[in-house]
Amino acid sequence: MQRIRPEPVRVLAAAEPEAPAALAAVDRSPAPLIVVGDSREGLKHVPADCVRCCVTSPPYWSLRDYHIPGQIGLEAELADYFASLVAVFEEVRRVLTPDGTLWLNIGDSYTSGGRTWRAPDKKNPVRAMNVRPPTPDGLKPKDLIGVPWRLAFALQAAGWYLRADIVWNKPNCQPESVKDRPTRSHEMLFLFSKGEQYHYDPSAIRGPNGRNLRTVWDIPTQPYKEAHFATFPPALVEPCVALGSEPGDLVLDPFLGSGTTAEVALRMGRRFLGIELNPEYVEIVRRRLDRPSADGRRVV
Repeated sequence: MQRIRPEPVRVLAAAEPEAPAALAAVDRSPAPLIVVGDSREGLKHVPADCVRCCVTSPPYWSLRDYHIPGQIGLEAELADYFASLVAVFEEVRRVLTPDGTLWLNIGDSYTSGGRTWRAPDKKNPVRAMNVRPPTPDGLKPKDLIGVPWRLAFALQAAGWYLRADIVWNKPNCQPESVKDRPTRSHEMLFLFSKGEQYHYDPSAIRGPNGRNLRTVWDIPTQPYKEAHFATFPPALVEPCVALGSEPGDLVLDPFLGSGTTAEVALRMGRRFLGIELNPEYVEIVRRRLDRPSADGRRVV
């Protein structure tokens, strides 16, 4: 039976006077908290060692313009993109409990070939962009950049323990209008830990025939009708929350997007903290969490 939390979600803009105090008290509050603002700043107010599990998917480099000042993902230099994310995840590492984990979903992209724009793909029109970073130094036109592994190594160098590389295989992947390479049908999901010893419950999710879970997860994409951008599906988040936390633990998503992590965490009986730069997305999350469940009650 789906667990329903009675506490209403609290939404605050980072600029509101009460936001810092609310973030500072998140380790003691049962109510889910969502802050509209930059996670690089918001996380600074969160107490150390209070988040058990972080599940997130940051903006991919050079794939989408969200038209929000301060957004991550359109840095002119690839190194600046990685520096921005490392800064966010250094704060995430600080707020994680000593046995906490980070589950990071990230996709790859190709070089621009010198183009400062991207034409719409007739099979995927949302890919069109009016602005696009130049080809990074050392790479060639049409190169696959290798963003996931470059980021994973940057986080490893910053002090994270890189524990697993999970392939999210998408049986219903988006078609691509390409004729000189296979259509991409997977993304990476990395498991990082704060320390050498960490909470991981192998009994929470088992593979076929009760075997230990493998590192290729076949999970169809699942669009959310109100979100006009890529979202990761609940079925990808559920194993992360189950393996990396226990009921009552605090779960974090510093790139909240459409709110998938929030919905899953609260449904599974966890507490939740989310931060999102785009106020329009936060309204999507608010409606998503407020919608009735199958039995007529709200998720929160």
